[in-house]
Amino acid sequence: MKHKNNITPINGKNYKKMLPLGGMGGFLVALLFMLVSCQKDDSDLSSYMEQGGGETPAPTSTIQTISIAYNGNSVTVLGDDNGLVKSNGAHVIVNASASTDSLLLVLSGTSDNGSLLVYREKKFGIQLNGLTLHNATGAAINNQCKKSLYLYVNDGTTNTLTDGETYADTEISQKGTLFSEGQVYLMGNGTLNVTGNCKHAIACDDYISVDGNLTLNVKSSTGNGIKVNDGLWINNGTLDINVSADAARGIKSDSVVVITGGNTTITTSGDCVYDKEVDDYSSAACIKCDCDFTMTGGTLTMTSSGDGGKGINCSTQVIFKGGTLSAVTTGDNDEGKPKAIKTDLGIIVSGGSFTAKVAKSWACDSGYGDDSTSDGERLAHCVTVEGTPKENSIAKKLVKISY
Repeated sequence: MKHKNNITPINGKNYKKMLPLGGMGGFLVALLFMLVSCQKDDSDLSSYMEQGGGETPAPTSTIQTISIAYNGNSVTVLGDDNGLVKSNGAHVIVNASASTDSLLLVLSGTSDNGSLLVYREKKFGIQLNGLTLHNATGAAINNQCKKSLYLYVNDGTTNTLTDGETYADTEISQKGTLFSEGQVYLMGNGTLNVTGNCKHAIACDDYISVDGNLTLNVKSSTGNGIKVNDGLWINNGTLDINVSADAARGIKSDSVVVITGGNTTITTSGDCVYDKEVDDYSSAACIKCDCDFTMTGGTLTMTSSGDGGKGINCSTQVIFKGGTLSAVTTGDNDEGKPKAIKTDLGIIVSGGSFTAKVAKSWACDSGYGDDSTSDGERLAHCVTVEGTPKENSIAKKLVKISY
């Protein structure tokens, strides 16, 4: 699926072609290719995703690498030849709005009172190279650039981002511990831990694509684990998302969610919250999306234990073509109705292994009928099964389909 800029996020195959097996040198080459060769059209990367993709790359220009090492209440900056970096203690501002060079920021070290704020007009890269960063009054990393951010987690490193329980009043948007105005491509072979204590853990006003052998651990006790406006694509990697807030979602997308690979585990434990605007209860969900949910590969394991909790809550269709999906809800139905898979326009299963299970209410709800519709009629319409599965067991509280 393409979105507002007519860009299809990179798939795992293309990333692997562009990113050698690690090291700064390989990342610099890949980043330089992506950033520099696309300068003639800064809003469209689709023609350049594969090397030799049918177009002649623009001449190589300068890539500016700035290293920022956090050390308690101070930072050490190397490579800032143009004076782009300013710091107040360990709170760093990179103002590269006027810079035409390709830009790479390499972050390392530890601070429990620090942050990174970036202003930029063109796409750029951040490499995490063993960073532990806590900002008690806002986002740990705040990208104010509306173009693409390539966030690479260096091989063999563990990186941790956390925020505080309150944010300082500011005109600068900061919706989570890791926040970006523009698209985010999460890549690499290391580990990234992100915890949200005030708002969301990860928030993006555009889309996010996850690839590489990245290990991404996300926790939130107040908001959503990952919140995106224009879609989430999971192509590879290992994701573990744990959300405990009432009515919070492991993944909340105002657009699509597409899973083509990787190993994703999502756990929610929050209860329902009454929403005065809609005069109804809002429940926690492992995945909540306002457009289609599509899965063609990988593994997705979802568990929701709160009252009225959902595995997937989709405003349109759930389209499951392959991979392994398991959604289990164990919560009560005191205020809301727990459902493993809930959609408004249908659930279509045509491949892979699909399991939906509830302790109460319906395992699968395709939006057909209402409380006056008989169980038999609702059951007949709850899932559309295509092809010839090896197992096709559809009951009110348990649906198992495998090919």
